[in-house]
Amino acid sequence: MSATPKRNRAGRRVLVAGAAFATVGALVAAMPAGAAGQSARHGHGHGHGHGHGHGWGRTVDVQLLSFNDLHGNLEPPAGSSGQVTRTHADGTTEKIDAGGVEYLATHLRQARKGNRYSVTAAAGDLIGASPLLSGLFHDEPTINALNRLDLDVTSVGNHEFDEGARELSRIQNGGCHPTGGCYVKGKKFKGADFPYLAANVTKEKTGKPLLDPYFIWEKNGVRIGFIGVTLEGTPNIVTAEGVKGLKFGDEVETINKYTKVLERKGVKSIVALIHEGGAPASSSYNYDCDSPGQGDGISGPITEIAKHVSPQVDALVTGHTHQAYVCTIPDPAGKPRLVTSAASYGKLYTDTTLTYDRRTKDIVRTSVASANHVVTRDVPKAADMTKLIEDWRTLSAPIANRPQGYIATDINGRGSTAYEKPLGDLIADAQLEGLAPADKGGAQLALMNPGGIRSDLVYAASGSEGDGVVTYGEAFTVQPFTNMMNVVDLSGANLLAALKQQVSGANAASVKILQVSGGLTYTLDMTKSGADRVVDGSVMLNGEAIDPSKSYRVAMNEFLAGGGDGFPALAAGTNKLVGASDLDLFNAYLTAHSSASAPLAAPAADRITVVQ
Repeated sequence: MSATPKRNRAGRRVLVAGAAFATVGALVAAMPAGAAGQSARHGHGHGHGHGHGHGWGRTVDVQLLSFNDLHGNLEPPAGSSGQVTRTHADGTTEKIDAGGVEYLATHLRQARKGNRYSVTAAAGDLIGASPLLSGLFHDEPTINALNRLDLDVTSVGNHEFDEGARELSRIQNGGCHPTGGCYVKGKKFKGADFPYLAANVTKEKTGKPLLDPYFIWEKNGVRIGFIGVTLEGTPNIVTAEGVKGLKFGDEVETINKYTKVLERKGVKSIVALIHEGGAPASSSYNYDCDSPGQGDGISGPITEIAKHVSPQVDALVTGHTHQAYVCTIPDPAGKPRLVTSAASYGKLYTDTTLTYDRRTKDIVRTSVASANHVVTRDVPKAADMTKLIEDWRTLSAPIANRPQGYIATDINGRGSTAYEKPLGDLIADAQLEGLAPADKGGAQLALMNPGGIRSDLVYAASGSEGDGVVTYGEAFTVQPFTNMMNVVDLSGANLLAALKQQVSGANAASVKILQVSGGLTYTLDMTKSGADRVVDGSVMLNGEAIDPSKSYRVAMNEFLAGGGDGFPALAAGTNKLVGASDLDLFNAYLTAHSSASAPLAAPAADRITVVQ
């Protein structure tokens, strides 16, 4: 592949002189030159303009449309994963079905109408952990859809590294998959015609940026710079192979560094695309994040990032936590600054107005306005997206439609807000059963990371399979990583330490409660703080207290076995046996324990006693 910047099909990207970041080293043939970081794309030019002076006065309104964490959800997400909550003026709430790229395309295209200056940006995790329709084809369908959506720029997220740096390069630059080949006869995958930004991701050997650090959008002299970063902790939540040879820098330091670079190039209007986020006090998408009541507002990593990012940055588009918010957080100069996130799975998009002053070349911060909008399913489907989905669905159908088992009701996983999720119990039980035989590892218990559960099992049919039937495609959507399972010897002391790491250390601010197999029970007291939340003496296996000096055979996926998700105690395991994949064990369990006449019920989710 060429190491020169790729021209997109619409010919909207042009180069700005003075490229300063050459990409060299072992991946030079696979990676785009950092010179592309100095590129600019002209706006889409939708409609005839509505800003001050119709775009030609001193100030002009630039529309910024943004979203995040799509995760390859081309079809409308099923069950609770495909809903958002709206709070009405009287305090009542309403669940709204949302998402689906056919509807997202229609909403974005309608939003652009009448806006002479419109730019569309995203904040990472657009691919990875995707349903089968996209994941089976290494997310080529999603990139094709995003190209048609006229996405201008995105930051990388942690899931863009699921298959490593070389695969991310292929996603950016195109080419057929090294093992999967070309999926459509006679057609070579062309890659993303928008730049992926990874300003804080460098190659360990050279220190050079892996991908473009920034991007300059330009139309009729209006210039806005975008800097893209992923969370510094990406190596803790991605398999070691996925981030091999890469270094992830501090988000604030990186954004501030490239803010100065853009300023030297005369770009004073800057938006940071950050794949890190926060947690608003309410799960409603229309929650007033700036309401002054006790306990209101937003918490989480993005709050500290926002307080330290250079005041020259005018807005922060964020992601990762799958939450919806439009907040203002004071910048280092004490002035309010916009911070947004549009939930996940294409259920929302954010519409922000940035008023650009042609004389100062900066955004008039006091005029910034923003709101999240629901991607409702009551609008016409975008015909080009419907055809795209149908074409890929035809290719995937022989695998996707194969029945795996039967359920009697919804079994919630991703859509559950409880610490212990019914689907988490089911997955852990499947892992224990498959790896309990002596020749399979002799597992005594199984642990599952909650972030690895990507959806719910929904009773209603997704196609022609019939209600209650779980297809291979639906099971894949729940467990899309196809992680290999490990069984290891783990001391009781390390097992207890791992349970305490759910609520302390790296997970203190945002707890990660492991899903546990039947027979493992304990009490989680959330009125306490840190590691004390796991009540000493309460952890039992089949009614017997865990003995710190005893060794236990524990089943978990390879990600957890490597200490991922902030569980270093799990990496202390020895005598490792590698078993089948998590998806294979899940499907085998569904087949063995359900039939049309005896479908699976939802587990009681009563293994962890929670005190609140």
